[in-house]
Amino acid sequence: MDVRVLGPLEASAGGRPLQLGGGKPRALLTMLALQAGSPVSADLLIEGLWGETPPATANKMIQIFVSQVRKALDASGDAGRLVTRGRGYELRIDADDVDALRFERLLAAHAPREALALWRGPPLEELSGEPFAAAEIRRLEELRLAAMEQAIEHDLAAGRHREVIGELDALVAHEPLNERFHGQRMLALYRSGRQSDALAAYRKARETLLDEVGLEPGPELQRLNDAMLQHDPSLDAPHARRSQRAAPGHRPPLRHHARL
Repeated sequence: MDVRVLGPLEASAGGRPLQLGGGKPRALLTMLALQAGSPVSADLLIEGLWGETPPATANKMIQIFVSQVRKALDASGDAGRLVTRGRGYELRIDADDVDALRFERLLAAHAPREALALWRGPPLEELSGEPFAAAEIRRLEELRLAAMEQAIEHDLAAGRHREVIGELDALVAHEPLNERFHGQRMLALYRSGRQSDALAAYRKARETLLDEVGLEPGPELQRLNDAMLQHDPSLDAPHARRSQRAAPGHRPPLRHHARL
């Protein structure tokens, strides 16, 4: 069985798409899939599908939706996946067969590019109006940003600073209040020999933060800017620092300090 929620919902079993019908059965399957292999109580399902104002027939409707999902699984030749557990239900599916859970595992394993490749669009796209979805969408989007930060960090550590500038330009435009992306962009520009552009990027970040939220950049971004003004050797790409340590007589050429 395979359930994909990092984009439009896609669910298949036995190699065939599940015919789930309306939105509520699809939402119920998604809630169960996100808790792969663990029971979900009927009360939690009711809250996730109707919020604080469920209909009087909510328990009966949950049973109907469960029946619809079971019929879809039976039709695919994958019966027995959805089981009753007390006053709840469990979807017998491996965590790696749910793309959102596989994404989290890959991110925890420091494989952010592989994790990000699972995304096909906005998460839970067609279910965004369901009460359970808002918090889950927000959580997944935050994890996606964390994966992007981690991926860029890996690229910078590997000396791929020029290659990530375009990606960081787009990230900063899309997430203008994310200081981490601003800092990574500054460092990528600096390591590419574009110190003046790196310093200009700091000024632009500062202007954006002041205009949007009335705050100065945080200490980390300020320290990065100061280090760039001072040509701090610790900012050099790792391979450049290794080359300097391997050649004791090497001294970097004197350069003019740019000023804000």
